[in-house]
Amino acid sequence: MAISIGLAGWGDHDSLYPAGTKPGNRLSVYGSHFPVVEVDSTFYAIQPQERFAAWVSGSPASLRFVVKAYQGMTGHQRGPAAAAHDPNAMSEAFCRMLEPALSSGRLTAALFQYPPWFDCTSRNVKGLREMKRRMEGFPCALEFRHQSWFQGDMRERTLAFMREEGWIHSVCDEPQAGIGSIPEVLEATDAETTLVRFHGRNAAHWNNGGGPNWREVRYLYQYSDEELLEWKSKLETLAEKSREVAVIFNNNSGGHAAGNAKTLMAMLGQRKPDGGDPLASLPAQPPPPEQLELF
Repeated sequence: MAISIGLAGWGDHDSLYPAGTKPGNRLSVYGSHFPVVEVDSTFYAIQPQERFAAWVSGSPASLRFVVKAYQGMTGHQRGPAAAAHDPNAMSEAFCRMLEPALSSGRLTAALFQYPPWFDCTSRNVKGLREMKRRMEGFPCALEFRHQSWFQGDMRERTLAFMREEGWIHSVCDEPQAGIGSIPEVLEATDAETTLVRFHGRNAAHWNNGGGPNWREVRYLYQYSDEELLEWKSKLETLAEKSREVAVIFNNNSGGHAAGNAKTLMAMLGQRKPDGGDPLASLPAQPPPPEQLELF
């Protein structure tokens, strides 16, 4: 069993890189700190295969990839933009992009994170079956953002469906802020891989998707050592159910992800991929977010 810890993206974590590091060299340096990375740019556009091949060849062989599915594939796009897309063509292009990571054995999973309005209906279950068919041959992780998938007896039915269809479970640590957030469900659905994503616990801004600065505040959260220590035992339990547990810190808004990830690595007794102590290069942590005074 193995627990691999990394971050969402590699471009936003300035504290990891020596001054003067060129953008094209950042992924290689990132790979000396962490064994797994989540690729988020693919959510906004399916990248050329050549670019993904360059990421694979230009980074350490120890680095594995979690790749976020294109927004047109997961229903984040609606209206005329969505109507113009051909589902099969999108999936074919996405799979073609992933080939360099798959063929090199460095693809942990393609991550299908569905939007908050993707609720538990027969139509959406059918859509998940069709998507899994299009992605045949590629490991795929599934993450929900609507509570209906795990309410009442749907919890066990959803997990059973994921096991039957071959979906990797993306376990979430996120704010409990209404129907558009999901509970912590500590279950594996795949013997090979389980994904765990830390989104922070900023409940006040979780549902602020339409706000002008929602990207800056939604994932603004610093995990305490006590919170990370609680997750240490949870991850060890999940690691008994899957060969690999890939952990992604997505609390990037305030620059806390890298420090939290390195602290958790140290708690688990892990070294960096280059053999170094994760805490020896622990980035300076920004102060925790302050409560705004409204009155």
